[in-house]
Amino acid sequence: MVDAHRVMVSREHVKFVDSCQLDVIAGKGGNGAVAFRREKFVPFGGPSGGHGGRGGDVVFVADTGLSTLLDLTYACALRAEHGEHGMGKDCYGRAGKNLVVRVPLGTQVFDRESGNLLFDVDDKTSKVIVAKGGKGGRGNIHFATPYDRAPRRAEPGEEGEEKKLRLDLKVMADVGLLGFPNVGKSTFVSAVSRARPKVADYPFTTLTPSLGVVRVGDEATFVVADIPGLIPGAAEGAGLGHRFLKHVERTRALLHLVTIDPGEGREPLADYDALRKELQKFDPQLAKRPEIVAMTKADLTEVREGYPDLKKRFAKRKIDLRLVSAATGEGMRDLIVDLYRLTTGKARIEDWDTPPEPHAREKKKVTAAPKKKAKPAPKKKAVAKKKPKKKAAPKKK
Repeated sequence: MVDAHRVMVSREHVKFVDSCQLDVIAGKGGNGAVAFRREKFVPFGGPSGGHGGRGGDVVFVADTGLSTLLDLTYACALRAEHGEHGMGKDCYGRAGKNLVVRVPLGTQVFDRESGNLLFDVDDKTSKVIVAKGGKGGRGNIHFATPYDRAPRRAEPGEEGEEKKLRLDLKVMADVGLLGFPNVGKSTFVSAVSRARPKVADYPFTTLTPSLGVVRVGDEATFVVADIPGLIPGAAEGAGLGHRFLKHVERTRALLHLVTIDPGEGREPLADYDALRKELQKFDPQLAKRPEIVAMTKADLTEVREGYPDLKKRFAKRKIDLRLVSAATGEGMRDLIVDLYRLTTGKARIEDWDTPPEPHAREKKKVTAAPKKKAKPAPKKKAVAKKKPKKKAAPKKK
């Protein structure tokens, strides 16, 4: 019972690690063999040394079930298997097994010394060879010629590649949520998806990015990422958001959430300008992404009363300010549809725009043509039967 409790606690407190360093070492190729045939009745048997097997590769494979680099943080070095040496009787050495390492989707692999980007695991089917194994050495069977029928030389196996890497994880999401602390980002994610981020009434509730899959229809879905709250100076390292601005780089669209918070004494339009300024500092291209601005907590009286004036002020900048409430669901449906259209470029959502088809039984009733009533067959006129003529009585003589 104690062990089960420990497992549950450890699962709940999994650390979010988005950067780590490690060394990868591919397998060394096997050496070639020098051997000769020794068989009865076979004089001058000739060379029989086989080639060595190649070394194993270090392969990174995308795994959608992983969301952190925690498993690789404590791995100082990853080594693939070496190839076997060649043997006599024309036996080749076995190749070393590849070391398959599963990494989260969105992992970038950098060279730790030069800082160059080597690989980007940005697809579900991504499978990249990070370090190639060495080739196996050739045995003396390869060097036999008509002039040298008994060669006594072989090649050693090549060393596998060895690299010093730095892994950075960038969350793969279609929509990134931006906003100051306590604007309702976590509540929004929990309302539109099955993700359950921590929700509380104090600053910096969200300490790690959380992903949620939003289902628009039967097949239409998109992924939304709850980025930790940003504050002015985040691009220079202030607050918690400086570590997570990189997670917004992969998003296709941005959703800015603002609200009226009397306790914090902030102003929605000033908050929006501050976030835009931080995005511009961090990456000018990121500030050009398509966006939607929404005002949350519409169920509060002060928010609903201040919305008309703020809508006019945003409209002067040609920004359509939405009013939504994750608690009551007001305006959420239209916002979700617009986000889906913005990320996919589809102007029509078949699951929502097309009226539902009738049930199978009802469909049969609708499509089946009504049966025409058969006309009654015309009545046949009764034909009067002719009475048989009576035979005349015989004449009396």
